[in-house]
Amino acid sequence: MFKTSTTVAMLLFSGAVLAHGCPGEMKAIDAKLATQPKVADADMAKVKKLRADGEAAHKAGQHGESMKLLAEAKKILGI
Repeated sequence: MFKTSTTVAMLLFSGAVLAHGCPGEMKAIDAKLATQPKVADADMAKVKKLRADGEAAHKAGQHGESMKLLAEAKKILGI
């Protein structure tokens, strides 16, 4: 019984960690965008779309997808 309870608690906690990570990733992207980084217009459009899609995925509870999208945006920005 203890192992089952521990496993369930760990799974719930891991979801909470991902949910908490998304806002931090969005904040990092926003901070970089505020510095007006020099990237191609097409890349800037892609970053903004990835940022928006990442936020939408976060709000929909799809935190893994959100983190994936936000990581791609950060990569383009060189974060």
